[in-house]
Parts: sequence; C-alpha cells; structure tokens
Amino acid sequence: MNNIKILLAEDDNNLGILLRNYLSAKNYETVLFINGSLALEAFPSGSFNLCILDIMMPEMDGLTLAREIRLTNADIPIIFLTAKSQKDDIIEGFKSGADDYITKPFSMEELLYRIEAILRRVNTPGVNKKDDSYTIGGYSFDPLNQILVYKDQTIKLTTKESELLELLCRHGNEILERNFALKTIWIDDNYFNARSMDVYITRLRKYLRQDPLVKILNVHGRGYKLIS
Repeated sequence: MNNIKILLAEDDNNLGILLRNYLSAKNYETVLFINGSLALEAFPSGSFNLCILDIMMPEMDGLTLAREIRLTNADIPIIFLTAKSQKDDIIEGFKSGADDYITKPFSMEELLYRIEAILRRVNTPGVNKKDDSYTIGGYSFDPLNQILVYKDQTIKLTTKESELLELLCRHGNEILERNFALKTIWIDDNYFNARSMDVYITRLRKYLRQDPLVKILNVHGRGYKLIS
C-alpha cells in the first residue's frame, strides 16, 4: 500500500531496524524512534498514518505516548508491541487508545496482517465509534458502562460480554481471530476457555438479534466477524 507513513517507537535497536526495513520493503514509509519522547516530539509534524509502539521504553513508555498522541490525533490507528501478556496490561493498552495489540515474539507476517486489517477497517464503513460508544446497526453500545441499547430497551452486559463485544466492534467487518480474543480476555486459549467464549458469542447473538442486519458470523478455522 503506497503513501502510508508509519511511526515506529521501539527501544530494542536490532528489532527496530529489522521492523523498519521489513515494513519499508513492503512499501510502508517507516520512521524509527528509540524512545517515546523522541517519537512524541516528531509526531505533530510527521504526517503519520499509523503508529506502532513498544510499551516498555525509556523516557516515555508506550502507554503514555499513546495517550499523548490521542490528544493531538484521536483517530490515528495504534498497534502496541509488548512482551507482556497479562490481562491488565492488555486492557490498559486498549484504554490508552490501542487499535490492536501484538505480543512478542511475533512473526513479521502477523504484524503485516494486522496493519493491513486496520488500514482496511479505518477506510471501510460499518461499525462506527463516537467518543466512548459504538453504533452497531440500530444498537448503541457503551463499553465503559457495559450497556447495550436498542430503541427503548437497555441490556446490562457482564464484564466479559462487554469486553468481547468491544473487541468485535474494534474489528468491525473484519475477522476477530479466536486466539487473539481468548488471549486478550481469558489470557489462555485452552479448550475450556474456548468453550466459554462460544457461550458468550451465543449470548451476544441473542442480544443483537432484534436488528436483522447485525450478525456475528463464524469464520471457519479463524474466528468471528461482526457485520452490520
């Protein structure tokens, strides 16, 4: 994809150079910064289209950097890179403005897939986000208060129902990979957690069935897709 400029903030020099060179070879103009402070300083005048931020960096960590970037540009896509895998870190990342989250070690192909999926999503109409809520067909979804509203009906969601629906919204009209959802919400993608997630998907389908244009589709061997 041409004319896409990426801000890459990564303090591991070897990994940073490897990522920059790989993405440049894929026709993404990629500018590497070795800490959050340098990245923040360059962001306002950089005309970037997407940010890839390591969470653990000197001077300014990736979470703080994401919050500062969001003050300047509320819409630019952000992907976090991190060695952490605990649920609190993942949720904190999303609260800081992440569009996606990838845990080290990862393959270059996986990162490229996530970049391409996000760029398609931000240029494709479908599930829309306004401030702290989502519009899903005829529904309004408030993840902070865990409330789903359809006309005069209000449904109070459980924490996991809300977390799963928000992940589906973030990947609106794109595939939400099962393993990514399991590791994000349940931490472990074992058999029992996978069955638990299937139950929650069934519940969400029940809540959303009043609008026939809203569906959660199974994508065989991959995951789910929310369409509206």
